[in-house]
Amino acid sequence: MKYTGMGVGLGVAAGPVKRMAHTVPEPTGGPSTLPKDVEIERAKRALDAVAAELEHRAQRSEGAAAEVLSAQVMMVQDPDVWDEIEASIEEGKSAEWAAHSSFESMAGILKSLGGTQAERAVDLIDIGWRTVATLMGVPYGVIPVSDEPFVLVADDLSPADTAVLDLTQVAALVTSGGSPTAHTAILARARGLVAVVSASGVLDIPDDTIVIVDAATGTVDSEPSAEQVEQVKSQRTESADDAPASPGRTSDGTAIPLLANVGSVADAKEALAKGAEGVGLLRTEFLFLGASEQPSVETQATEYTEIVAALGGQKVTARTLDAGADKPLPFLNLGHEENPALGVRGIRTGIKDESLLKNQLEALVQTQNAGVGELWVMAPMIADAAEAEWFVKHARAAGLNKVGVMIEVPSCALVAEDVYKVVDFVSIGTNDLTQYTMAADRQNGAVAGYQDAWHPAVLRLIGMVGAAATKAKKPLSVCGEAASDPLLALVLVGLGVTSLSMTPNALRDVRSTLVRYSIDEVRELANLAVAAGTAAGAREAVRAGLPRPPR
Repeated sequence: MKYTGMGVGLGVAAGPVKRMAHTVPEPTGGPSTLPKDVEIERAKRALDAVAAELEHRAQRSEGAAAEVLSAQVMMVQDPDVWDEIEASIEEGKSAEWAAHSSFESMAGILKSLGGTQAERAVDLIDIGWRTVATLMGVPYGVIPVSDEPFVLVADDLSPADTAVLDLTQVAALVTSGGSPTAHTAILARARGLVAVVSASGVLDIPDDTIVIVDAATGTVDSEPSAEQVEQVKSQRTESADDAPASPGRTSDGTAIPLLANVGSVADAKEALAKGAEGVGLLRTEFLFLGASEQPSVETQATEYTEIVAALGGQKVTARTLDAGADKPLPFLNLGHEENPALGVRGIRTGIKDESLLKNQLEALVQTQNAGVGELWVMAPMIADAAEAEWFVKHARAAGLNKVGVMIEVPSCALVAEDVYKVVDFVSIGTNDLTQYTMAADRQNGAVAGYQDAWHPAVLRLIGMVGAAATKAKKPLSVCGEAASDPLLALVLVGLGVTSLSMTPNALRDVRSTLVRYSIDEVRELANLAVAAGTAAGAREAVRAGLPRPPR
């Protein structure tokens, strides 16, 4: 029998089914036998413990995983949730019941909104169950153990568990709930995990049944032949080879370099092994965050040079420090801000403390002049052409050869033609561009449903930048989460993007998808997307408009 859902990526895997164990009993709504102040203290300790565990997992993760887990931490600390928990305890309920009912209530509000907002409700429900499990002293979300790689089947899987799955054990993930835009799916893509979500009926598949999970077709086959299983396992073995990947291109030969987002030497080596044609985003803040004092020019230059050298001569695009009130630095006193997402961050930090930027530019010049590879440098959070010109002036004065900016603020996208007059290249950060376009803090779980780069408003802004890039005959890259989505990558190229930078695990799927379509075909797909009324509508219009399947 075949079960149909929605695939994440294009991978295929086979193995025995193992179900996720749910070991937390549902709390009863009866009156508490403990004093109210004791129940309140128990609830506080449990929430603190859950927040600390999620924060620990966030610190062990990178990119999308770190962002999603950090957002969950903020959900745990949401004062509205606490007020509801406290009110329930004051009414005589236990801490277990109060936590369970409060998070379920908040999740219900998101579900009632429908669309992508409803998809985020699972994050709140997960936090509620984690809190209840902590209060009861029982394990939560027990991942099965097996002597061979298996297919993990669950009603849904939390982002926190997806982020730490052992990929030597879990061959694929299948859920009866969820969606391709939910946090769990985003993390599955970032980790290169074969996944099919929203597959109704899969919970009926008995444990140890051998299945084939095909993300490209969104199917789970519970009755495959032995030959089919062996073929899939052979394909996966072959796909793990370290043979050099072909350059990214469309079917008619239009070159679209596929680059990687990295934050360390280890990341750079992994990207190269997985076929990256360079680095489209080197996150230089890895040297700054958590440091008690500003890293010296020499320390910075040494680290940057090592990363560039690890790419074997391929281009590396470094982003200057992207920190500030939203990512505080102990040695940089920016003071308290009510809304740090709209405050001193990105290039604004460098404008406020020019010595910080000056030292970093000097270190990057030393890396450029070391002769170990090609280095481009860009600044984040540019608001307009004047700010772009200010950065370019300082970067050129320092001695940098290739200077660009990131467009993450809608105002900058609207004046992209003017920006291109002063820069060598532009890179779009779709995560922040979406955040600011939709007026939805990407770290606030309550509005996470708005964080969808498929929204036509976001795509139209990208199209404006693409038109400006084409007119200026200068490069345009995308280095946000959107580039990791094979289908959305087609749309981005159709909008004028000339290179894509992504998590290394997404390179294979994006490359194999892009090469199936011509530049004219992806332009037509882009037209379908921007003409839609919603993010979901854009996604479905592109799926329906594909001239042939992606694989």
